[in-house]
Parts: sequence; C-alpha cells; structure tokens
Amino acid sequence: MRFTAGIKDDLSILVLMAVSLPIISELNFYPFHNTFRVSFSSAVFLFFLLWVKKIPLILYGITIGTSTVAFRIGLDYIFKGGFQFYHEFLLHFPAFFYYLVFSYLLCITKVNSFHNRPLFIGIISTFIDIISSSVELSLRFLLLKNPISIYTLGLICIISITRSFFVLGFFNIIKLNQVRASAREKEEKNRYMFLLISNLYAESLQLKKSLSYAENVTRNCYKLYENLQYAHSSFDPEKLSQKLLEIAGQVHEIKKDNQRIYAGLSRMISSENSKDYMDVSEIANMIVETNKKYSVSLGKEIEFFQDISNDIPELHSYTVMSIINNLVSNSVESIKKTGIINIHIYSEYNSIIFKVKDNGTGIPRKKQELVFKPGYTTKYNEFGEPSTGIGLSYVKETVTNLKGTILLNTENNYKETIFTIKIPVESLIERGLIK
Repeated sequence: MRFTAGIKDDLSILVLMAVSLPIISELNFYPFHNTFRVSFSSAVFLFFLLWVKKIPLILYGITIGTSTVAFRIGLDYIFKGGFQFYHEFLLHFPAFFYYLVFSYLLCITKVNSFHNRPLFIGIISTFIDIISSSVELSLRFLLLKNPISIYTLGLICIISITRSFFVLGFFNIIKLNQVRASAREKEEKNRYMFLLISNLYAESLQLKKSLSYAENVTRNCYKLYENLQYAHSSFDPEKLSQKLLEIAGQVHEIKKDNQRIYAGLSRMISSENSKDYMDVSEIANMIVETNKKYSVSLGKEIEFFQDISNDIPELHSYTVMSIINNLVSNSVESIKKTGIINIHIYSEYNSIIFKVKDNGTGIPRKKQELVFKPGYTTKYNEFGEPSTGIGLSYVKETVTNLKGTILLNTENNYKETIFTIKIPVESLIERGLIK
C-alpha cells in the first residue's frame, strides 16, 4: 500500500509528536498549587497541528493524549514510591481530554484552511485553548476536588492568549520564509524560461532562413532537371557548372546554419541548471497529469497508476520526461476507449528501471521488431492518415545514447504491452553525485 506525500508527512508529524510531546510536557509548572500543570507541550501541540493537511486532527488528539497519560503513569511507576495505578490514572487522565477537546475543536473549525488569516487563527486557537483547559480543570474538580475560582479562569485566559499568539508568531515567521523562498524560486524559474524561450526564438529565425535556402535548392535542382530533360545535347557545360556551383553554395549555407542551430540547441540542453534535476515522483506526476488531459481530449477513460521507489536520486528531468512521456502517450493512443496504464520506476544495482504497461490493442509478435524503426506506425487518424512513427525510434535512440536498453514484452495473448527501459544511473544524475 502506497501513501501520498501529504499523508506520509502527516504520519511523520504524528509519530514525532507521540514521542516528543510526553517528554516536553515534563517541562512544566503548577500555577494553582494543585494537580493542574502548564507545560510547553501545549504550544508545541498547536504548532504541529497547524502543519497537518491530510489526516483528521482528532486522531492526533487521541494519540497524543494517550501517549502523554501512559508516559506520566510510567514515570510515576519508576520513580514514585507507593505506586497505585488507580490513583495515578485519576491524576493524569484529565490531561487526555485537554488534547482530545483541543484537536476536535481545531478540526471542526477547520483552522488550517485560514493560514492567510493569522489573526483569526490566533483568536480561534486562544478560545480553543481556554475551553480545553477548562474541561481539564472541570474534570480535576470532579475527580480530585481541585478548586476553581475566578482567579484560576483569569490566569488560564492569560496563559492561553500568550501561548497561542507565541505559537502563531513563530508559525508565521516560518510561513513567510517559505513564501519568500518560493517567490525566489519562481522568479529564478521564470528568468530561466525567459532566457530559454528567447534563445529558441533566435534559433527559430535562423531555422526559417535555413528552410528558405532549402526551398531555393529544391527549386534550382528541379529547374536544372527540366533543362537537362529537354535540352538534350545542346546544353552549355559552363552554365551547368555555374548552376551546380550555386547550388553547392546554397547547400553549404544550409549546413552552416544547421551546425549553428544544433550548437545553440545543444548548449541549451546541456547547460545543467539546478531545475534540470527533479525527484522522479514529481516527473511521473507531471507525465500522468499531461496524459490524463490528453486521454480526455481523445474521448477516452484511462486510469493511471504509479509505483515509484523512494531510493532513487534526483534525475535529469528533461531526459526522463521525453523518454517516459513518449511511451505513456503511445499507450494512451493504443487504448481504444477505456483502459489502464501502469508506470513502475525503481532502482536495480547501478541502473534505473522504467516500466510502462498498458492494456491497449497490443503488438503482435511478428511486428515487435518493427516498432522501433523510424516511420513504422500502427496509428491512423479518422482520415486514414498515418502518424509520423518517430516516437519509439526516438526513445530507442535516446536510450541507446544513454548506454541503456529497451525491451518490449506482451502478456495475455499480446493484449497487454510492457516497455522496459534500463539506464545506468550515472547517465541520469548530476555528475557531482556520481561516486
């Protein structure tokens, strides 16, 4: 069973709280000289809950309340003489209801939906803290006969206000730094994209010029062909040689332009920006989202499943994207109306394995050797026009250049297609990470 990144983060917070908060709660003082204690753990509890996104907050209250009571009873068993479980349970059990009520009220007020309204969070969390402390005080009054007075309630209000706004201030400082970091990252990415697009625009102008030369060469060659066809033996060798020299010059110009365009594009592709390397799960998510939209545009209902290992380093995003996206889009096109596409990525020794499986129309065995050849296709549009058939040939050429291999397998009488790509990890990661 795989968890999403958000649930994993929330579970990590839950485990950290269950271990740390009972210990932090021992840093305390007794403002009313009875069994009610005030500790720093309440502030830490609120701080952690403000980061939770997926798991219901009340689960945190139940877990932390239980672990806190168990920890305190365990300490009394170890260090206090004349230990009596029932007495110690009554002494510490009311603390459970503080965490339970606190988390429940945070949950029903949906406080984590108002991160852009810090004052509102501060006021709500203050009232929740007061109510939770009052519930604990009431239980201690009923079970342990701890007195409650106006002074007690007033001091509880002051402590709650101080605790809530202290936590909120610290939380907002962290959020502000995150926003600033995100803005800097976005600005850097926009600058990088602007530079990339401007360079591509320059290359497109050069390519347009090269295409114009190519059209002239084609036109001149055809005219020369016509002259030779109808002139028979009356053609002038000197004029022919001049014409051929002109065509050779134009071809030379095309060659120079294409060399320059290739060099420019190579520099853009090979300039290893920090954004060029990403977590493979992020790359897979982008591929899935793109192809979901593609499948909808084709009027198809396709389910996408991912199985991504956690031990894979950051990979070169453009390379992985171009390879796997080609395979996934081919799978989308091969499915008639409804189907399933599975993406499996994992590491094996010093290689990264990519598997893309679909239950589309399949590829017969006699045609499996042809699918990687340029121009071969099994896809035609509604007008009977074939696709260019360059996707899989591109994938194989790219994988081969990366010192990898690509295999095609079929299952269930050729109705399920599986492409398996194996690429050495050093071909996909930053050179500085290679050991």
